[in-house]
Amino acid sequence: MKKAIVLLTVFLCVFTFAACSKKTGSADTAGKSANASKTDVIVFAAASLRESMTAIKENYEKSNNVNIVYTFDSSGTLRTQLIAGADCDIFVSAALKQMNDITAGKNDKGADLADTSTIFNYLENKVVLAVNDNNPANIKGFSDLANRLKNGGKVLLAIGNSDVPVGAYTKKIFKYFDIDEDAVASSLTYGTNVKEVTSQVISGAADCGIIYQTDAFSAGLKAVEWATADMCGQVIYPACILKGSKNRAEAEKFFKYLKSKEALKELEKVGFVSAF
Repeated sequence: MKKAIVLLTVFLCVFTFAACSKKTGSADTAGKSANASKTDVIVFAAASLRESMTAIKENYEKSNNVNIVYTFDSSGTLRTQLIAGADCDIFVSAALKQMNDITAGKNDKGADLADTSTIFNYLENKVVLAVNDNNPANIKGFSDLANRLKNGGKVLLAIGNSDVPVGAYTKKIFKYFDIDEDAVASSLTYGTNVKEVTSQVISGAADCGIIYQTDAFSAGLKAVEWATADMCGQVIYPACILKGSKNRAEAEKFFKYLKSKEALKELEKVGFVSAF
């Protein structure tokens, strides 16, 4: 009798353990399945969009079963990655040139990555001359800066490399004020994207920097002057869906959301304005 009771007890323990293990395993699998069922929408976006686009992602994912996966960098770097074959669904550039570089008939490399039916001018930004709260060199504006650079005044200016949009806009400003970049090289420090330029001004490594008004706002820097269209042209951010999008349906939904009042509200908080 005792032997029978012991055998029954062992049987019940084994059965209970197996049932619990099966239940736990099911829960884990369900969790993984739910996670795996989310579609990744890959977005390459100009570095200056980081703060706004992060907020947009958080809002969008609350009511949509997707993962918005961002890569933020200079538009030139993103363009190079796209041409090299990087997976991407949506591209938002900080200048028209980088969009043209991946659009058929707009470049001399034969690149044909952008779905031309989706390309549109999404946002407008402004270029500013920014300083930190201390304004160590007491910079008053672009004319003041130009005079110091050309006359050997003591000032260190942070700018973007020429292959990134903010650097290209800076070159136009230099041309407007007749500044020879090579001649004033000792007064310049460079960044590979606008965030690097901004960081140099924040830290005081540079006296001032030429950046976007949105980056100045997000970083708490002071804009001492805004560049006019005569100085550097309009600062337009085009956007598109890539021909090779692997998740076209979800990419189109998010692309449409980017144009919504809710999304534009986040962008307007830092100084972007709609260009469409």
